[in-house]
Amino acid sequence: MRLTTDPRVAAEALARGDLAGLPTETVYGLGARADQARAIARIYAAKGRPADHPLIVHIAQASNLDSWGLRVPAYARELIAELWPGPLTIVVDRSPRAHDFVTGGQPSVALRVSAHPLMAEVLDHLGALGGDPSIGIAAPSANRFGRVSPTTAAHVISELADFMTDDDVVLDGGECAVGVESTIVDCTGELPRLLRQGAVTADDITRITGLAVGAGSSIRASGTLDSHYSPAADVQLIEREQLTELLGDHPRERRSATGLLAMAHVSTPAGIVRLAAPQTSDDYAQCLYAALREADALELDTVLAIAPEPSGIGAAVIDRLTRAAHRA
Repeated sequence: MRLTTDPRVAAEALARGDLAGLPTETVYGLGARADQARAIARIYAAKGRPADHPLIVHIAQASNLDSWGLRVPAYARELIAELWPGPLTIVVDRSPRAHDFVTGGQPSVALRVSAHPLMAEVLDHLGALGGDPSIGIAAPSANRFGRVSPTTAAHVISELADFMTDDDVVLDGGECAVGVESTIVDCTGELPRLLRQGAVTADDITRITGLAVGAGSSIRASGTLDSHYSPAADVQLIEREQLTELLGDHPRERRSATGLLAMAHVSTPAGIVRLAAPQTSDDYAQCLYAALREADALELDTVLAIAPEPSGIGAAVIDRLTRAAHRA
């Protein structure tokens, strides 16, 4: 695979049917043209992703929505008007353009307009190359299935280099600003239903639409398995008060194999590896996956994670840590 900073190079690779690691404001995605079955199959193979897990289709602008979705409710358009481009994915009834190989066989399609300028440029260049400005790029997170999502181009390369070809590319757009995946909202019914936590919260959805956010949905969506976003290290989600007690089970000679992920005001016990010290919940979200990857790079056995407050994006951080800590 080749590393580039030129969105034209990434667009040309996608036009040929190759794959491209692409930056968004949330995490890096592994992209392919959403209308090319063979390229989409390579995404599933590279990630080791089950074939019935739907992909998110990135489009260039909200005006392209109706090319991919049908019967879009008014409340979904209200969300789009305020939150696109941004870290929001909506699920709507699919148009004939959205095939089974993108939707996981479901009658719905997940759509997003990213706020990252390089993703926008790639879509614009790809649309120009094919004469179709409403073209879509399917781009799940650029990591092996169930593992920690990438927030830098280097993460993509270290994760997927063995599963990509010399013709594939990774577009370096710097570190992702948000750091956790987009909020996914099921918009196929009378009320919005929250499928995945992200920077857009349930309170945001209610404020914009005036509607209560429902719970529970039959829609399958990315990142909703009990175990997900997991490093090789054992993640333990704990309360601050448990820290001293838990370390009592770690002899001092073993503490060097234990990492701590917590807000900056939480002191680091002697001998423990500090993985990150975020000042705010936004900081926590941005550094979360890099910290979990650092734990594996340091060959730590355990990560003790103390979550931020559950307001705003803190709820998404807690969701990711809970899934990372889950053991089947």
